[in-house]
Amino acid sequence: MAATVTVEPNRGRWDEPVRIVVRALAPGQRVTLRASLRDERGALFRAHARYCADAGGELDLTRAPALGGSFAGLEPMGLFWALEPEKPFLRLAKRDVQTPFAVELEVLDGHELETGKILGRAVHERDFLGPGVRREPVRTGRVRATLFLPPGAGPFPGIIDLFGSGGGLCEYRASLLAGYGFAVLALAYFRFEDLPEYLNNMHLEYFEEAVNFMLQHPKVKGPSVGLLGFSKGGDLCLSMASFLKGITATVLVNACVANTIAPLHYKDMIIPDLGSDSRKYSITESGLLDLMDIWNNPLEEPYHQSLIPLEKAQGPLLFIVGMDDHNWKSEFYAHLASERLQAHGKDRPQIIYYPGTGHCIDPPYFPPCRASVHAVLGVPVFYGGEPKAHSRAQVDAWQQIQTFFHKHLNDKKSVKLSKM
Repeated sequence: MAATVTVEPNRGRWDEPVRIVVRALAPGQRVTLRASLRDERGALFRAHARYCADAGGELDLTRAPALGGSFAGLEPMGLFWALEPEKPFLRLAKRDVQTPFAVELEVLDGHELETGKILGRAVHERDFLGPGVRREPVRTGRVRATLFLPPGAGPFPGIIDLFGSGGGLCEYRASLLAGYGFAVLALAYFRFEDLPEYLNNMHLEYFEEAVNFMLQHPKVKGPSVGLLGFSKGGDLCLSMASFLKGITATVLVNACVANTIAPLHYKDMIIPDLGSDSRKYSITESGLLDLMDIWNNPLEEPYHQSLIPLEKAQGPLLFIVGMDDHNWKSEFYAHLASERLQAHGKDRPQIIYYPGTGHCIDPPYFPPCRASVHAVLGVPVFYGGEPKAHSRAQVDAWQQIQTFFHKHLNDKKSVKLSKM
């Protein structure tokens, strides 16, 4: 008799958990479960784990611990967050949010992955656009972006979402966040269409134009918006909050408190980039480039001129900090932000520290990117993090981000969050 693999729900949102159950096994039968996914470029990602069926011949991943493989222990979503690329140093990211990721689940007889006979399989589709969420490309003035609107008449609290130094237009975080009642603008700022190809001189007026676009949109609830920034996008968000009007709440994911990579211009002001010393890199035991120590210290002369005057920021700040971040010293930067605000008589920012978590904190169930080929350097770079701890952090951080924005943009103390 063939085993049956069921996934409940059969099709769901990427950031929502599922229940995986295998039935029609023999009592106590040893099996291996394998998950496979191909991204839009055809790259293969896989994970597997070994299990034993219960006395009734059923295997329910919400109750049965994995006995080894890509992970161990009770991990109902382990087959998703433990996915690893077949070709090393590739990062799983969704490029076209209008189509789902299809995850194939197979159950194999025994605990030998290569020789086990396939007993059953299922395909589970995971969407990035929730029911009723609308996707609207934005090409207004200089702004190159995509606006995601929740179902309903609105208006909705607005958020501008910025990614890091990889460039391009990343929509997957904004599309998922829109499913929880926010109008979210995924904003590109280089390496996209007619925008500059490289991070050279940045002009804050471009981001000001994006803020004004949101505040003038009939579906966006004024009089202000929130900001969500990761890595280089984080220090840009910090600069936006410090210099621009119409910002109420800012979330910074592993961000620096100094302007990095390229000088930032605004009107007659220039904030120089922090700069780095490439001689201070190190090499991990696996031969990966570790860049954490190359960045100049913003407290030292002359680098302190790159510090962002965050004491001018309107509204609260939330720092999401991976304590095993090897891109730069996120924990130090968050501490520095807290001290600077206190020195200026301002409220300390909210800081959430996540032990064992690396640089690339995505929405839940994305495999942690511990290392990938750097977009500029073209070599494998180490980003840190332990997969299980990193996965836990992504789940909690996603909830924390929603709670923060609902509180400060929507004036809601108690909200319905994503299902975890």
